[in-house]
Amino acid sequence: MVQAASEKFALANPALLQSRAYIAGKWIEAADGQLFSVANPADGANLGEVASLSGAQSAQSVDAADAAFAGWATTLPQERARLLRRWHELLLAAREDLARIMTLEQGKPLSEARGEIDYAASFVEFYAEETRRPNIEGVTSHLPDAEVELWREPVGVAALVTPWNFPCAMITRKAAAALAAGCTVLVHPSHETPFSALALAELADRAGFPAGVFNVVTGQAPVVVEPWLGDPRVRALSFTGSTEIGRLLYRRSADTVKRLVLELGGHAPFIVFADADLERAVDEAIKAKFATTGQDCLGANRLLVERPVYEAFCARFAERAAALTLGPGLDDRDLGPLMNEGAVKKQEAHVADALARGARCLTGGTRSPLGPLYYPATVLADVPTDALVFEEETFGPVAAIAPFDTEAEALQVANATEYGLVAYLHTQDPRRIYRLSRALQFGMVAVNRTKVTGAPIPFGGMKQSGLAREGARQGLEAFTDVKYVCRDWA
Repeated sequence: MVQAASEKFALANPALLQSRAYIAGKWIEAADGQLFSVANPADGANLGEVASLSGAQSAQSVDAADAAFAGWATTLPQERARLLRRWHELLLAAREDLARIMTLEQGKPLSEARGEIDYAASFVEFYAEETRRPNIEGVTSHLPDAEVELWREPVGVAALVTPWNFPCAMITRKAAAALAAGCTVLVHPSHETPFSALALAELADRAGFPAGVFNVVTGQAPVVVEPWLGDPRVRALSFTGSTEIGRLLYRRSADTVKRLVLELGGHAPFIVFADADLERAVDEAIKAKFATTGQDCLGANRLLVERPVYEAFCARFAERAAALTLGPGLDDRDLGPLMNEGAVKKQEAHVADALARGARCLTGGTRSPLGPLYYPATVLADVPTDALVFEEETFGPVAAIAPFDTEAEALQVANATEYGLVAYLHTQDPRRIYRLSRALQFGMVAVNRTKVTGAPIPFGGMKQSGLAREGARQGLEAFTDVKYVCRDWA
């Protein structure tokens, strides 16, 4: 399996391409021989087959992680930090191969894939440093002759369920924090992008993590994840994906009262006021909308522009969007293919609905002749707020623009969603920046810029965009419990 696929990947280090699950420090075939195929979205070609584990094997992965937990939890923080640093070094050394694997199975342009590897590695480096931070905290006692301490302890086995759009960074952001805290981890990658996850497992193995500490279980999500949900030894569940699936996992985790970290859907507003630097606003809107070909929960889905600069913004933004190149990820164009046919159909449905409601299509709007999964940068103007594209996360390269007349109107439209992940704001009025930064119901607010994420910041949203935070100190704390000790020496 791997031999046949390796010729298509043409890696400098072919051993990074694995097709079996990784459990208890060993590469595991499916017990019943079941496999699933992985396709290149650029041309539909089969990249290889990967082991599709059974529910019983998934349950056995919990045995492995649970058996390793006691030893890992009591490993000196300095040793956990050393292993994380080694993993970080190996990630950067394998950057080109990892980027190539990602581009072939996910479709994103090669330069974006390289950027994701750097981003993924930054979490491992950050949490290697944070490993030593959760020290015992002294508290002034409220009782006579008593000493009070707070200890942070790892929760136990952590299950990490990750998506296809960022197949490396979403694993390292979760796993590095959990490992630093002293948890052992079970990773279930998307069946559309398993090779990236298995390459991370290969590098973790080389880094020297003890058997059972880091496990990657491949297969179909319902089969793999179901045993974890009902197992009380799995103390934490971290999931990145759709709000619909997040709600399901939330319900299914209730019986075992798991610690939950849910990073769910986004439906970001991008608000431009008339006093903004228009050229900069256009530049940042292009980045916010079309990175990862729009397949990003941080993607700007609703562009709201104050009426005095509305037409100028629309014209310039459409011009810039029309100039974006489209092609296979290995050709490193601006945009790559979408992940699957369902994603393309969603773009078509949103465009058709908006046009039927009176919107104008300024560029794009139909599939590209390059192939069935290519959809060009598309700009819709005069989009009514009851259009599907304003009510649902598009998750693709369709930008919807609407005018507004007052600050209150912009705020009302921006907040009129069940999602609350990120909002983008462009204005030069410091008082307005303060007012809207406070009033926007989103976990993150980007002012006059697009890029805000990184290992040192707490990533996460409000409302139905999720629970808890990833990255920063908060990301590590999500995998720990606080133990209170009240001690009398008598």
